[in-house]
Amino acid sequence: MAIVEVDGLRKSYGGRPAVDGLTFRVEEGEIFGILGPNGAGKTTAVECVEGLRTPDEGTVRVAGLDPVADHDGVTRILGAQLQESELQAKLTVREALELYAAFYPRPADWRPLAERLGLTGKLGTRFAGLSGGQKQRLFIALALVGNPRVVVLDELTTGLDPRARRDTWSLIEDVRARGVTVLLVTHFMEEAQRLCDRIAVVDKGRIAALDTPSGLIRRAGGATVITFTPSQPLAEGELAGLPGAVLAEDRDGRVVIHGTDDTVNAVITLLARHRITAHQLRVTEATLDDAFLDLTEEQV
Repeated sequence: MAIVEVDGLRKSYGGRPAVDGLTFRVEEGEIFGILGPNGAGKTTAVECVEGLRTPDEGTVRVAGLDPVADHDGVTRILGAQLQESELQAKLTVREALELYAAFYPRPADWRPLAERLGLTGKLGTRFAGLSGGQKQRLFIALALVGNPRVVVLDELTTGLDPRARRDTWSLIEDVRARGVTVLLVTHFMEEAQRLCDRIAVVDKGRIAALDTPSGLIRRAGGATVITFTPSQPLAEGELAGLPGAVLAEDRDGRVVIHGTDDTVNAVITLLARHRITAHQLRVTEATLDDAFLDLTEEQV
């Protein structure tokens, strides 16, 4: 059952479309990712879901409610961590958590939440005294303190160090395990690949692809990547003509080929025919980065 429904969403600024006909469904209990280049319309789309912006066209529903017309109802079931947020400078972490918890009829206990996010030692610290990463963790806690059915996380781990990022990923997986639906906007491919059940790739305000992470990778041109350093140069034409190869290039003496399993066999045959040794031969699967680059256009 879809808990978030977006149909034909359009939103323009100064006559220029930021979102141009987005349609997608988020199933209850899943982590749904939105990926896209800067300026693709990701934040505008989720701000319409949150009720912070009014669509020019199309419909948005959260648990059947219109985020603009039924804003109060949506705020009781939806938590949000915005891409950019601020609090009053003198407000302490404890005061912020207690204040936000007071907004909801059945809030979460903010103490274990603060501990999980590494904020227990900062409860008496004023907002102005927090580092960028600590502020980010506080906003994640504030998004979850209301026990939401849906939480929107826009650039979840920006500003966090690698350990804090992975701790936050574990928290989000625990949140989903409790039945909370997560709508995640991110530009970290590793984050999307680890957390998301499905991903919508947005480019120039439109959905370029919507699939599971593994499905997007399979759709990428050249799902198998072969790299090696040949003992002697290979003719460029021979590399480009390999079966299944969609990209073959020489990077300062190291050959990189994107293709299929058939390409691997063809490379081995080619090397044997020319009696060339492949040093540091690696055969790997393409990544979500590769799929993302294939599915989105370069931004000018």
